[in-house]
Amino acid sequence: MKRVHTSQDALLLNHLRNLLETDGIHCLVKNEFLMGGAGDIPVLDTWPELWVEDSDYARAVAIIDTALKQPLPAFSTWSCPGCGERIEGQFDTCWRCGAARPTR
Repeated sequence: MKRVHTSQDALLLNHLRNLLETDGIHCLVKNEFLMGGAGDIPVLDTWPELWVEDSDYARAVAIIDTALKQPLPAFSTWSCPGCGERIEGQFDTCWRCGAARPTR
C-alpha cells in the first residue's frame, strides 16, 4: 500500500476517503486516533494518513488533486422576505425572524 495523503484535518481526510471509495478505490486510514499523543509523539507523526493499494495510487492522486483544487462555492447574500434583513449566503434561514430563504 502507498500513502496518498496526510492532513491534520481528519474531516478533510475522511471526505477524501469517501470520494475515493465512491470511485471504487479501497482505502485505509492510519493514525486516525493519534492526535491526542501530540507532544509525546512528533506532531506530524500523529496526523491521519490515507493509504491505497499500489495499483490504485495514480487514480487516487488524480481524484484527490481534483477535489483539492475545486473552489469553495460562492453564496450570494439575500434579503429576508419577512423582515428585510440582509443574510449571508451560506444561511437558509433568517436569524432575526426565522423566515426561510426564498426559492431560487
